[in-house]
Amino acid sequence: MEMQELKKKLFALLEKEALKRGKFTLSSGKTSNYYLDGRVITLTPEGAYLVAKIILDMIKGKGVTAVGGPTLGADPITGALAAVSYLENIPLKNFIVRKQTKEHGTQRQIEGPLLNKNDRVVIVDDVATTGKALIEAKEALDKQGIPIDRAIVIVDRCEGAAENLAKVGLKLESIFSIKDFGL
Repeated sequence: MEMQELKKKLFALLEKEALKRGKFTLSSGKTSNYYLDGRVITLTPEGAYLVAKIILDMIKGKGVTAVGGPTLGADPITGALAAVSYLENIPLKNFIVRKQTKEHGTQRQIEGPLLNKNDRVVIVDDVATTGKALIEAKEALDKQGIPIDRAIVIVDRCEGAAENLAKVGLKLESIFSIKDFGL
């Protein structure tokens, strides 16, 4: 399937299933007249496949070796990327960044195969508002000396994430902007 067709299908799914109108309080504390719940899509077979295939296309040929991001938004995305990257013979390391280091077991904040400073890393999330979760994931990776190439989200709400990420040296790319939905 052609990339434009994949994006068209993903857009229709997001608009029909994930975009809710009403009054919502966001994790940033802001109120909004809409809420876009990306997990409603990324936790379905079709949505997971479409998101993974599109992101894989966005990073293909750019030397990326690992993809991960902040729990919970990145969890289903990275799982789908692991499977699709394997099937497409572009196997990527995948990881999840916990909000804080776990107190037991291996006491890791970054879960998954070990990353190193030679890895070329992209972080992902479903939706970006201020970029706070992505910045926190970057800080955890910075502590390990892991350089990050860029951040990719399904939808940029256009409420400061790109600017905030730029301040910490990260470029934000998105499959869609909230403006694509007429908001």
